[in-house]
Amino acid sequence: MSDDNEYHIRLVTLGGGGVGKTSIVKRFLYNTYCERHKPTVEDFHNRKFEFSGITLKVDFVDTAGDLQFPAMRRLSIANAQAVLLIYSIEDPSSFDMMKQCFEEVREQKPDYQEIPIMVVGNKLDLEEKRRIKKEDVAEWMFCELPRIRAKLMECSAKDNVNIREIFKSFLQLSKIPLSADTTSLRRRSSAHVTVGRQARFNASLSPQREQAASEEPTVSSPKIKPRSRSLIRRTSRKIAKLKEGVGGSSHGSSTEEDCSIS
Repeated sequence: MSDDNEYHIRLVTLGGGGVGKTSIVKRFLYNTYCERHKPTVEDFHNRKFEFSGITLKVDFVDTAGDLQFPAMRRLSIANAQAVLLIYSIEDPSSFDMMKQCFEEVREQKPDYQEIPIMVVGNKLDLEEKRRIKKEDVAEWMFCELPRIRAKLMECSAKDNVNIREIFKSFLQLSKIPLSADTTSLRRRSSAHVTVGRQARFNASLSPQREQAASEEPTVSSPKIKPRSRSLIRRTSRKIAKLKEGVGGSSHGSSTEEDCSIS
């Protein structure tokens, strides 16, 4: 955590191989999905979000689904401020693996009861192959593991079901002081604000006025052109002659004509 309106969270995904950890993260961040499974060693993503007047920086750490890199996984867990535990609803062994991952969290994080933990059953699109009931997972969570800041949810990375809701639930479980509205989670972008204002301005113009506004040159305040020095000198000489004429001549009409400046 840093400033009053800026927070930094490291979110670590844990679970067995092939349960969809990478698919969930990439569906949320990039709205993409790949059918082919490619084992992950460890991927890192960083994003900045703005909502409710608060800036949230999130590091997404996507860990390996096998046990080949235990030291790397323990380090990721030790540095985590939030945990995403994932299993597949059609694979009972993935649920056992997820419970093993939670035991590692409990060993590495003495304050595990204080960090947000989302337990997620992926692959709702395979409902006809379901072998893990949501009620059984809830019983494990709230009976065997009481007094933890956790929430259970099911999703489908393939069909993009409940993906955004998972990360909104993280915000609700966190200690970040949020307003009641957390629906406006979006990536922070100053360009977005500038373009949006220009679009609203253009929309307020009729087509003719919009074209005129884009073509009309900038009009500045008119500037007074200073008099030339030669004009001032000529005027001064005429005034001097006027004074001489008043003293030594009676042709006032011609003098009055000489005094007019065009």
